[in-house]
Amino acid sequence: MITVVANLKGGSGKSTVSFNLLAWLVGQGREVKAFDLDPQRTLSDVAQVRKEDGIVPALQVAAVDRPSFDHAAQVEVIIDVGAANLEGMREAIRHADRVIVPVPPSQPDVWATQRFLKIVADARNGTEKTLEIIAFVNRADTHHAVRESDDTEAALQQLPGITVLPLRLYQRTLYRRSMSEGMAVFELWRGSKGADEFEALASALYQ
Repeated sequence: MITVVANLKGGSGKSTVSFNLLAWLVGQGREVKAFDLDPQRTLSDVAQVRKEDGIVPALQVAAVDRPSFDHAAQVEVIIDVGAANLEGMREAIRHADRVIVPVPPSQPDVWATQRFLKIVADARNGTEKTLEIIAFVNRADTHHAVRESDDTEAALQQLPGITVLPLRLYQRTLYRRSMSEGMAVFELWRGSKGADEFEALASALYQ
């Protein structure tokens, strides 16, 4: 299965999601190919940190402008890409089985998601392959009195053609530490709220 983690707006946390998904899948014993199409190369950098620190299992990430889809049917494929590589994004979406869209809780991020769906539709024009688009609220507010996360989820549910997961990743220091130390949240602090919420998300995405 080819899974593209993408969003039109920067700062959505797509590289953090891609890295943790990659580590989770490898930890499950699955064969995974990962491609970093973002010119910032965040996913590649964190994989390199992990390698230098000798953390196992090692994660292989190809830093490229265009992904290779050879033998994609036999392995899980994760592609991290943003609007800075728009052509690479379109090509990845054109071949994808699904697109995962992390959406921070704000109205501008909802607007960006609407525009991103137009890019997805244009990229899929002329293809007959079924595409699943999955969105969820990322970097959600941890305080129950703050309503932006609920409002964002409700707004996403009004957009056509997407599935909105009733699962959230919250704004936690653990996710920043995860990236700086080259360890997934469930490796860094198993049993924590951050680890539990991510494993619930990963399990929902890869049932």
